[in-house]
Amino acid sequence: MPELPEVETVRDGLDRFVVGAVVRDVEVFRDYSVRRHDGGPAGFADQLRGRRLAAAVRRGKFLWLPLEGDAPGTADAAPAAALLAHLGMSGQLLVRDPAVAGDWAHPHLRARLHLTGAPSGAEYLDFVDQRTFGHLSVVDLEPTSDGAPGGLGSDLPAVPEPVAHIGRDPLDPAFDADAVVAAIRRRRTGIKRALLDQTLLSGVGNIYADEALWRARLHFARATDRLRPVEVRRALDAAAEVMAESLAQGGTSFDALYVNVNGESGYFARGLAAYGREGEPCPRCGAPIRRDAFMNRSSYTCPVCQPRPRNGRW
Repeated sequence: MPELPEVETVRDGLDRFVVGAVVRDVEVFRDYSVRRHDGGPAGFADQLRGRRLAAAVRRGKFLWLPLEGDAPGTADAAPAAALLAHLGMSGQLLVRDPAVAGDWAHPHLRARLHLTGAPSGAEYLDFVDQRTFGHLSVVDLEPTSDGAPGGLGSDLPAVPEPVAHIGRDPLDPAFDADAVVAAIRRRRTGIKRALLDQTLLSGVGNIYADEALWRARLHFARATDRLRPVEVRRALDAAAEVMAESLAQGGTSFDALYVNVNGESGYFARGLAAYGREGEPCPRCGAPIRRDAFMNRSSYTCPVCQPRPRNGRW
């Protein structure tokens, strides 16, 4: 599953390479990839043709491109709709210039936007998805509940309706860490479950939760209502820190599926301290990293630096 730094790397690429382009035409090669769009493939294409991609915005793992030109004479109005993308497990948004790359199409190409006026000169924005869990749709924008910009990449205080319930992520300039600390401590759950709760904060997936908790020296089962505010804040700060470091290296890529808009993989997986390191020495104390089953996945901890709470709670 792509994590926040992978998605932010894609957003940054879209911002540089396609924002400002107008959608000339749309091809949908697999109907399932637009399954959440009302009106199906034909309606999806109709709502995109002639629209300008005004920005590239992200909240958590959700990406959207606000659309200008809703109707004749409204090109200068604030966008009221957006192209929403969720990459699922294997989705990619690839910017392509046929003059450079030729007519070759990816074998898992699901949809293609034909562009004019892209700052990069690219003519295609391709949605590629091997495992088909990702999706595209055109959705309405609604005002943000706090009046702040909807996400990183735009000052517009609006967010796609399907994303409105998603919390802000630790890299969002409008992220309110104090409010999130208080909300986490009101829950009766484990700290890792809280970090993965997208309604509390978004963008922290399994990899970065483990890495953040290792840095914060907290076991994943520590009870949130018994943690001190400083401990919760330490976990949030660690999550922001590890994701920022990953972002600087293009994300945490384990295979060729996780790429940016140019098809290039990130390399932060080489710098992980805990995740996926079962049996290897902890970089801090040397104890073997432990793996435990967690929510049909795995959690990796240092048994010395992150002692397990007694009876499940402290």
